[in-house]
Amino acid sequence: MMISARLTIAGLLASTFLASPVLAAGTHPVTGEPLADDQTFTYRVLDEHSSVDPQVVEDVSGSEIVRDLFEGLYNQDADGNLVPGVATSYETNDTKDVYTFHLRPEARWSNGDPVVAGDFVYAWRRLVDPELASPYAWFGELMALENAKAIIAGEMPVDQLGVKAVDDHTLEVHLSQSIPYFPLMTTHASTFPAPRKVIEKYGAEWTKPGNIVSNGAYVLTEHVPQERSVRERNPMYWDNEHTIIDKVVALVINDENVALTRYLAGELDRTEVPAGQYPRLKKEYPDEAISFPRLCNYYYTFNLSPSGQEAVKDVRVRQALSLAVDRKIITENILAGGQPEAYTFTPAATAGFTVPDVPAASMTQAERDAKAKELMAEAGYGPDQPLSVNLIYNTSEAHEKIAVALGQMWKQKLGVQATIANMEWKTFLEERGNQNFDLARGAWCGDYNEASTFLDLMTTDSGYNDGKFSNAEVDALMNEAKTADDPQPLYTKVEQIIAEQAPIIPIYHYAGVYMLDTDVGNWPVNNVEQNWYSKDLYKKAE
Repeated sequence: MMISARLTIAGLLASTFLASPVLAAGTHPVTGEPLADDQTFTYRVLDEHSSVDPQVVEDVSGSEIVRDLFEGLYNQDADGNLVPGVATSYETNDTKDVYTFHLRPEARWSNGDPVVAGDFVYAWRRLVDPELASPYAWFGELMALENAKAIIAGEMPVDQLGVKAVDDHTLEVHLSQSIPYFPLMTTHASTFPAPRKVIEKYGAEWTKPGNIVSNGAYVLTEHVPQERSVRERNPMYWDNEHTIIDKVVALVINDENVALTRYLAGELDRTEVPAGQYPRLKKEYPDEAISFPRLCNYYYTFNLSPSGQEAVKDVRVRQALSLAVDRKIITENILAGGQPEAYTFTPAATAGFTVPDVPAASMTQAERDAKAKELMAEAGYGPDQPLSVNLIYNTSEAHEKIAVALGQMWKQKLGVQATIANMEWKTFLEERGNQNFDLARGAWCGDYNEASTFLDLMTTDSGYNDGKFSNAEVDALMNEAKTADDPQPLYTKVEQIIAEQAPIIPIYHYAGVYMLDTDVGNWPVNNVEQNWYSKDLYKKAE
């Protein structure tokens, strides 16, 4: 069945390409640039993606695939602004707790069925349904969908979620409180529609090539776990005639240097720059090596759960370990790709956010080191009673270099013995999620461009609060921020509490540091979220 289904898709795709006015013209319809005959975009990913089910996917690389396969209410343009997806418009009431979205009647699933408001109702109910146990169920609560919290807790049935189909092309959403930035949240993969008939027919197998039905610009035609994933043009997509890239290939390459070698050999159109190599590559390939701000942070989280060791529950120990990290060595010597040092959780690139003053940021490293030694001595640790901690991270040369550097800094400055362990991505997620660590690598890319996408991770009930930090004042401030006319003072206070309590060690904020082939057009370097869509790219003739 899988082979025949794939051949059918291939046939449809072939007929669509022949009919494409864009390719027939041979030039880009807007820029006039000559287009390459082969419109295949190939890029590297570090790990196998978690899923391509919109309500299950939890990682960046998986979400990139899902954005091609499925389309939500809204997309983003190259600058990160909202643009219509399945929805063409929306309106809200005066209190901004009821949103009504109007769906385009021409939207279709890849099997030809119309995309209707009921597909969003079904998907959003799936997201919060305890039976699915989505790792992103908490996002439904974060969106303030009416009754989401009680449904996730198993206290109410899913049909009580505040979302309904007024008719096939009208979706009405009721929120438990005003969320002015709610439409921004609809670009997140977890809010994309789901095909009920297909899911009920195939169960957990519904996302396999040959079974999957999607409504985005592409369909999944091949998936070899730990090796490659292929998506090709969806002839049923409502805007297919304006899509130029025919085929997208994601190759799993765990080693950054191997990926670079394959890029330089012409096998890849895009790959990440290995740690420390950006200055050299920028000199050698000035038009291909690029660096730009990203809406992401990199940090280590302490295990503050009941299973965590008592030493790291001492705030003095946490503060000392954070202060002793020389972030400049990490950003300038190890990474060298333009990443800014971080002393707060939220990146400066976040819209409407002003990075607050926290004490560590204004100290010299010598002052930080001296304070760290003082705090460790106060906590009772020193040469006669050395502290031992374990760090876990997912397999990556850059992650390893940073973990080794942290261990060396702590040993040299504080006499701390650090054991580091790398793990395959899914194993790492399980171990971190089960609190089997003293410190664990963390990184977060904003689900929408507003500070709450980061700071909500520090609330007690957050699904990604893997360190189990709990602070009643933080919870209250973040709840108040949702409806505040100016949430910045509240965010400032939360960042100051995080700096004081040190449940995490912020290390740096991301930059997008890529090798990108010059024949790739329209890569959205100005979109700090890096929500990119293959349908917006094109390959120039060389």
